[in-house]
Amino acid sequence: MFYTTVTVPKLLDILLSGNNMVSFLQCLSQMFFFAFMISAEVTMLTIMAYDRYVAICIPLHYHHIMGRMKCFWILILGWVSAAMNSIFLTSFASTITWCHPKKIQHFYCDVKALAKISCPDLRLYVVIYLDTLLFGFLPFTISLMSYIRILKVILSIASTEGRRKAFSTCSSHLIVLLFFYGTGVCVYIRPPTQYKEEPEQVFSILYTIITPALNPLIYSLRNKEVKEALMKLVRFMSK
Repeated sequence: MFYTTVTVPKLLDILLSGNNMVSFLQCLSQMFFFAFMISAEVTMLTIMAYDRYVAICIPLHYHHIMGRMKCFWILILGWVSAAMNSIFLTSFASTITWCHPKKIQHFYCDVKALAKISCPDLRLYVVIYLDTLLFGFLPFTISLMSYIRILKVILSIASTEGRRKAFSTCSSHLIVLLFFYGTGVCVYIRPPTQYKEEPEQVFSILYTIITPALNPLIYSLRNKEVKEALMKLVRFMSK
C-alpha cells in the first residue's frame, strides 16, 4: 500500500494534467520513499517465508523461535535496514553527475532511471548491483531455501489431507512471492543501458501497481467468505 502510494499519485497527475516535470528534490524524495518501502517489503516477505518454514518444518519449536518479542525485534531490524538502505541509495544518487538531458523514460524516479542519464561511473553500477544482491538475490535465496525445505516436509506427509492443510498454510505467501520476484527480476536484473525502456515500464506497472493490488485478494483466498464470493462471481460471469 505504501510504495504504491509513492508512485501512483504522480503517475495519475502526469496522465491527467500532461505535466511530466519533476524537480530534482521531488525525484530524490520519491526515490527515497520508494526504495524504503520496497526494501521493507522484501524484508517482510523473507521473514514470512522463514516463519512458514518454522511453522511447517519444526512446529513444536515455533513459539520458542518466533516468540512475540523476537518477532518484534525482527520487524524493527527489517524496517531499520530498509531505511538505512534507502538513505544510502538516495544520498549516493544526489551526487550523480549528469551527462545527458535530464529526461527519464519512466513514470517514477529510481536509481536505475537516473543511471541512464548520468555520466559513466563504475561506482554507480557497483552500488546498483550490490543493492540488488543484498535486497534482492539474498532474500530470494533465503525464501527459496525455506520453500525447498517446506516442500520436502509436505511431500513426506502420508495423508493427502495433511499435505493439503500444510500447503494451504503457505500457498498465499508463495503466490505473492512469485508475483513480486517474477516482475521485480524483469525490472532490475538487466544492465540499465542495454535494453529498451518500454518492456521495463510494463513490468514496472505490474511490479508497483498490479501486484500490490492483487495482494489483499491473494492473502484472503483462505477465507471461506471470500472464496464463496469469488465462486458466485465466476458463476455469474459464466452465464
